[in-house]
Amino acid sequence: MNENNRENAQNSNAWPFLEARALVKSLNGQTLDKGYVLFETGYGPSGLPHIGTFGEVARTTMVRHAFHQLSDIPTKLFAFSDDMDGLRKVPENIPNKKMVEQHLGKPLTQIPDPFGTHESFGHHNNARLQAFLDDFGFEYEFKSSTEYYTNKKFDNMLLKVLVEYDKIISVVLPTLGQERRDTYSPFMPVCKKTGVVLQVPVIQQNVDDGTIVYEDIDGSKVETPVTGGHCKLQWKADWGMRWAELGVDYEMSGKDLIDSVKLSSKICQILGCKPPQNLTYELFLDDHGAKISKSKGNGLAVEEWLRYAPPESLSLFMYQKPKTAKRLYFDVIPRNVDDYLTHVEKYKAQDESKKMDSPVWHIHAGHPPNETAHLSYNILLNLASVCHTEDKAVLWHFIGRYRPGVTPENAPILDKLVEYAINYYRDFIRPAKQYRQASMVEKVALEDLVNTLKTLPANSDGADIQSKVYEVGKHHYFENLKDWFKALYEILLGQSEGPRMGSFIALYGLEETLTLLGRAIAGEDLRS
Repeated sequence: MNENNRENAQNSNAWPFLEARALVKSLNGQTLDKGYVLFETGYGPSGLPHIGTFGEVARTTMVRHAFHQLSDIPTKLFAFSDDMDGLRKVPENIPNKKMVEQHLGKPLTQIPDPFGTHESFGHHNNARLQAFLDDFGFEYEFKSSTEYYTNKKFDNMLLKVLVEYDKIISVVLPTLGQERRDTYSPFMPVCKKTGVVLQVPVIQQNVDDGTIVYEDIDGSKVETPVTGGHCKLQWKADWGMRWAELGVDYEMSGKDLIDSVKLSSKICQILGCKPPQNLTYELFLDDHGAKISKSKGNGLAVEEWLRYAPPESLSLFMYQKPKTAKRLYFDVIPRNVDDYLTHVEKYKAQDESKKMDSPVWHIHAGHPPNETAHLSYNILLNLASVCHTEDKAVLWHFIGRYRPGVTPENAPILDKLVEYAINYYRDFIRPAKQYRQASMVEKVALEDLVNTLKTLPANSDGADIQSKVYEVGKHHYFENLKDWFKALYEILLGQSEGPRMGSFIALYGLEETLTLLGRAIAGEDLRS
């Protein structure tokens, strides 16, 4: 590691470095028996892979990369799937719900795949998770709870849980309601007859034999080993046991799991191990301000975001203010795209000592692209909007005239942005357009704008045009110039907000803009 880079990493205030420095401090220079620092992200595959899952992996990866700048200790990232959990309810966003309902209570890896593509529902969702993590190029190792339980990788620690049964019970029970206290056990046996993961009272612990005895729903007494996949731990005990067995050093989690982290940390300590460092992040909200739920499917899927924007814009969304609740819906996409492009452009001119503070340094693991986008995403959206087109060639006609020499071949980022903009225009802007007619006062101002623009050279830049548009608004005594620009957006573009008019007119063309203004003054329908 370059010493200057390490010094910059030590001084950076970017949150991944704050997390990484705390992790380095917690290790206290000790040699780890396992030979590496372990980062973990957990995945509950009862629902389809969710954008929040991606966010956790992306953020954890950022902290991991920051750690590499501060320490020479090797690291690993485990993406751990809790696929041995018993399915408690049927997710809303899957096919063949009635079929799945017949298997409620069974481990996810023992439920037929409702999509018909994999050996089980758990395997299907695990494959989905790995597919989109792979698409983003994350470096991780996938781990399955089913594999660890059934292949005896947890056996030693499960026997330790049995030894410390009473201590674990003593920290868990105060967190439960009375009814749950009466039946709670950290062990959930897997019924030999039905395959269901049972939540039943344990009436006897046989430490020497490594077994428990529970009362079956038919009243019979059943003895079963706690090892070999015959039992599954309740998830908070499972989390603490997993941290202990794997030696997890860092794992972040959502605000809704604060109490669970505290409890699982106590269980990890009872098992003789140090719990991981944790970052608590805020939860994402949907368009109505409700918490996003995997089972309800009320948020955005990764695939949906990627239909309208580059993956780096999603990474930026995840990077920014992880401890602040944010709306995660379609309307946040354009701004995040443009914010990403701005950060990339600014990065080139930043002092070396400050580059590690830039979001794009963390998004691209220290190597942001050097390519220029040339145009903002929002201005492309407005170009598609005013042209009423979904044809890339039409948009490139205007772009080529505005930026001579720029082509789809030598500006691939821009070319991809054009595709994203067309998709977004088709699905969100065009259906929501609401043009209005200009008032008499506004028509007079528009006529003045026409006459003013006619005095400008054809190659006028955006700044010059913006100045003239501004002057016309002032001349016509708009109390607030924001009202003047809002009127232009509503009359010409069919929306309440829009681009910097000067830049847009320069891109669209003076002649084309004069034609558009003429149609608006004449009261024509601008929807086509």
